[in-house]
Amino acid sequence: MQETPRSNRLHIAIFGKRNAGKSSLINALTNQDIALVSEVAGTTTDPVYKTMEILPIGPVVIIDTAGIDDEGTLGDLRVKKTYKVLNKTELAVVVINGNEGITDFDEEVIDRIKGKRIPIVGVINKTDEKNLEDTLIQGWEKKYGFPFVKVSALRRDGIEELKQQMILQAKVEKQEKVIVGDLIAPRDLVVLVTPIDKAAPKGRMILPQQQTIRDVIDHGAIAIMTRETELAETLDSLGKKPKMVITDSQAFVKVNAITPKDIPMTSFSILFARYKGELEELVLGAKKIKRLKPGDHVLICEGCTHHRQEGDIGKDKIPKWIEGIVGGKLHFEWTSGTYYPEPEEMKKFQLIVHCGGCMLNPKEMEFRIQQAIENDTPIVNYGVLIGYITGVLERALEPFPQVLKLLRQE
Repeated sequence: MQETPRSNRLHIAIFGKRNAGKSSLINALTNQDIALVSEVAGTTTDPVYKTMEILPIGPVVIIDTAGIDDEGTLGDLRVKKTYKVLNKTELAVVVINGNEGITDFDEEVIDRIKGKRIPIVGVINKTDEKNLEDTLIQGWEKKYGFPFVKVSALRRDGIEELKQQMILQAKVEKQEKVIVGDLIAPRDLVVLVTPIDKAAPKGRMILPQQQTIRDVIDHGAIAIMTRETELAETLDSLGKKPKMVITDSQAFVKVNAITPKDIPMTSFSILFARYKGELEELVLGAKKIKRLKPGDHVLICEGCTHHRQEGDIGKDKIPKWIEGIVGGKLHFEWTSGTYYPEPEEMKKFQLIVHCGGCMLNPKEMEFRIQQAIENDTPIVNYGVLIGYITGVLERALEPFPQVLKLLRQE
């Protein structure tokens, strides 16, 4: 479980006022002193991400946030960063200082969390100092619509009850998604084409490839790995026809030419567009590339930070491909990691091109796509864009008839 990618872990964010005991609660939940605790208000200044195991919940990311009542210019920035955490939160834990009860600050964060439809567990902390009446807490549960648990993070009382509530509430939101498992059956052969070029990490596969292999095996099918240079020989050597060929998008043209038309073919990136986002919206975004005009602004977003080499897909290849379609120069900007433009910043762009999002959890990828939709900014991901530019997208969408129908509509 320690090797579970962050993007596949349940993201649990801890919210509350300064000195409500958020960091102490994290230490109690993990039974480790991993979060800095101090009586000085505002010890946690920026969101802190901690990957860990909380049994019996399993692999999680705990996000320790700054106090929602922070003050001053810097305090306002910290609060803003705290609220941005909601874009990736799958379960929110709101910590209430039992000595103060629910304040206006607490009500504001509760309203924001409910507005995002995120499951909530309330924690009444510091019961070692003041034990609130059960009738009062029952009234809060009725008013706000989620459970509260009384704990003392200092004494680690009530922690097991809190874990049980976290498990129950997480199940409200958590839905098991599959990458390719619903398209295959046990004992099917699935050929995965993984080019090995300068950008490939030495000695290992990239995360989408790893996760797809695991999903194939989890569903009882047989994963066969090959490069595009050995694909024809691989297909000829198989005793039966593969159920599907899945390729890296950059090898679309070559793999499309080699793979017989009666074998379905798609890409890792298209599978991840469906797994982590909204494939339909990304296809609509691809169709709008032809509306771009010379001088328009295009934003290229990557969810991770990596060293870009010469010929990098996001920095070099995609800009050249899009300008080839447009027939003129465009203004490109790039972002990486956790940064994503605010709605006002987004207005300057006529297109957003996003990576596959393997380092982002589904919640954040869905948020990014939804924000683009609300801002009326077309958005597409790398694989869908490459398929569209190379003319292979229609074939790559054949496993998804409803999305293919959308592509064919004028």
